[in-house]
Amino acid sequence: MSTANTARPKESVEDRPEAADRKLNLLVIEDDEQILEAISEYFSRAGYSVQTAEDGLAGVQAALSERPDAIVLDLMLPKMDGLAVCRELREKASYIPILMLTAKDDVVDKVLGLEMGADDYITKPFSLRELEARIKSVMRRVRAVTHSEGTNEETPITRGRLRIDPAKREVTVGERQIELTPKEFELLRLFASNPGRVFPRKYLLEKIWDYSYEGYDRTIDSHINRLRAKIEDNPENPQMVLTVWGIGYKFSDEQR
Repeated sequence: MSTANTARPKESVEDRPEAADRKLNLLVIEDDEQILEAISEYFSRAGYSVQTAEDGLAGVQAALSERPDAIVLDLMLPKMDGLAVCRELREKASYIPILMLTAKDDVVDKVLGLEMGADDYITKPFSLRELEARIKSVMRRVRAVTHSEGTNEETPITRGRLRIDPAKREVTVGERQIELTPKEFELLRLFASNPGRVFPRKYLLEKIWDYSYEGYDRTIDSHINRLRAKIEDNPENPQMVLTVWGIGYKFSDEQR
C-alpha cells in the first residue's frame, strides 16, 4: 500500500506561474499537514477555491455537502482510507472527478484506485505543476463527456431499450434512469456509438484512461462489470456489452 505521508511535493508555491485558466472548487483530502498546506497555498494563489479535509470521513462529508469540481484524495487516511472514500463517493456523488495520491511505483495501489473509480493518480513525491496539469486533464475529459457542445455527439443514442443523451449526460434503460460514473459513461457511449465494433482492452485504456500499461487490464474488466450491473437485466448473461474472449468488448449488433 501507500508509503508514509512523508513524501512532499517537489516545488513550492513560488514556482507557480500565475493564474489558472478557470477557477475550480477543489477539495483536498490529505492528512499530512505540510502536503496539505503546499497544495492549498499553490492552488489558492492560482485562483482556485480550495477546501480541505484531514481524514476520510470528513472528506466524504465535505464532498457530499460542497460538491466540488474535483477532488485530490490521498490513499492513506485516518478513519476511512482513500479506497473506501472513493468507493462511497462513486456511489453517492459519481460525477465528481477524483485524482488519487499513491505510493511511488506501487502498481497495486494504482490499479485498486482506478478500480474503485478514481479518474487518475499521481505518485508521491509529486510536482505541483504536474498535479495541476493532471487536474485540468481530468476536468477536460469530464467536460468532453458532459458538455459536447456544437458536435454531433449531442445527438441522443438509442440502442434497443437503451437511450443515451450526451448533452444532458442521462442514461435510461426503458423507464429506468441509470446513474453512471464519468468513466462508465464514456465507455458506454463509445460502445453504443459503434455497435458491433470490437474494442481491445489496450485501446480502451489508452482512449478512456490515457494508460497503456498491460497491468491495468483488470481496471477495464472491473468497470465493465459495474456497468453491466447497472444497465443489463441479467449481468451474468449480458445482452448489450459483450465480451470478445481474448480481445476485449463490443456492443451487441442486435441492439441497433
